[in-house]
Formats: sequence, structure tokens, C-alpha cells
Amino acid sequence: MRVALHTKVRADRVAEYDAAHREVPVELTDAIRAAGATSWTIWRSGTDLFHVLECADYALLLAELEKLPVNVAWQARMAELLDVVHDYSAEGTESGLPVVWELP
Repeated sequence: MRVALHTKVRADRVAEYDAAHREVPVELTDAIRAAGATSWTIWRSGTDLFHVLECADYALLLAELEKLPVNVAWQARMAELLDVVHDYSAEGTESGLPVVWELP
């Protein structure tokens, strides 16, 4: 499945956010792959961050990563840098952005 997310970096932390992503720990990228992600790209426009990731099951990926110490530490670091940490549906579940159109 392909999942698109929208998050926001704090305006005063953009440089730090970009720097952090130049140094993502190999242990974390290995864990993300082991949890089922086959790709993950993040684009930034000002403070808006747009993510597209591919995985077999997004909810399972999040559950697999949730308690791993390397991910817990990374999420704590990102929480200091982000205004909007994660996308949530109206029901409060992680869902990503809804698809509006796709090239047939």
C-alpha cells in the first residue's frame, strides 16, 4: 500500500529537522524496513512536510515500530521539531491523506 502523510516542522527548527534527516540512524532505517516499509520519501515546502511511503500494512508498520527504543528516541527528537507530528483521521486513527485523484 502507498500512504501519504502531511506533517509540519516548527518554523524555528527547519534547519535542525533537515540536519537530523541527513543522519537517520541505520538501526532505525533497518527497523523501518523490517517492519514492512519498502520506500519512504519526505519532501519539504517551507514548514510543510509531505511523506509518501510504501508498505504492506501501515497500521502493522506503526505497531512494529511503536516500542522499539531506536524509534522511541527518534520520535521524541522529532516531537521537539514538529508542530504537526502525525496525520490522524476524524476517528483518531492513523490514516494518512485521502486519495483524491490518481493517474489511471
